[in-house]
Amino acid sequence: MIVPDPLESLYDASRGTDLPLPPELASLYGSLRLPLRPGRSHVIGNFVTTLDGVAALDVPGHLGGGPISGQNPHDRAVMGLLRSAADAVIVGAGTLRASPRHLWTADYIFPPLAPSYRQLRAALGKQGPPLNVVVTASGGIDLDLPVFSSGSVRALIVSTREGADRIRRRSLPPAVTIAQVRDVSRIGAGTILSSVDRACRGNVILAEGGPRLMADFLAEGRLDELFLTLAPQIAGRDGSGDRPGFVAGRTFAPDHPLWGALVGVKRGGSHLFLRYSFASGEARN
Repeated sequence: MIVPDPLESLYDASRGTDLPLPPELASLYGSLRLPLRPGRSHVIGNFVTTLDGVAALDVPGHLGGGPISGQNPHDRAVMGLLRSAADAVIVGAGTLRASPRHLWTADYIFPPLAPSYRQLRAALGKQGPPLNVVVTASGGIDLDLPVFSSGSVRALIVSTREGADRIRRRSLPPAVTIAQVRDVSRIGAGTILSSVDRACRGNVILAEGGPRLMADFLAEGRLDELFLTLAPQIAGRDGSGDRPGFVAGRTFAPDHPLWGALVGVKRGGSHLFLRYSFASGEARN
């Protein structure tokens, strides 16, 4: 992998604090502003979809976002930038199963920019990689996977009482902690964020999926911004399998449509990098 050419900025109405990007990141991305507020985490989502809205192919050997983006270096570099700004990265158990060898760090997703990512974290006063948060109601996860066993990251597992009991029957790696929530079948976004806040005081939280997790964040009004990469491919759907968009498990329109405000557009070749803000803080049905 090599560092790609700078992104072309087509529109930027973002507001907030300019992050102290090192020269290499500033050259690639331009300025990155986040509307940080004292005492409240800023929650951002990051996804890539095809032109026809597919976020996962659901085909063995073609899981995760790589086949959607075409392993696009701009997409990987921007994902690394967002991870380097984050105090915690949240994923669901389905995302973990789709990318079992993954670590949710900037260095892992785009190694060529690792020194600059670390420089940014140091300038932001963040020590080490972001907390890797895995949400699982059932507790049916493999503790031998690198995110838990490598010791390279601190990991937090958010689970129900039943799920936590199932996990505790095995040997818990030293860098892993469990946040047990009330015994419900669906762990809400507010509950997840409260668990993260107790484990990791910070001001930027990154949610990377999957689609059901993102639906909960939107439904509860907990997502402040969405960074969405639009890849120039059409995946198609034949009805024989599930090819979800980046939101699944809930419907909003026509009764409760969620409208975002466009705050940024960048272009890298034929890929578009869109940024939307959402009104947050009010629970939605």
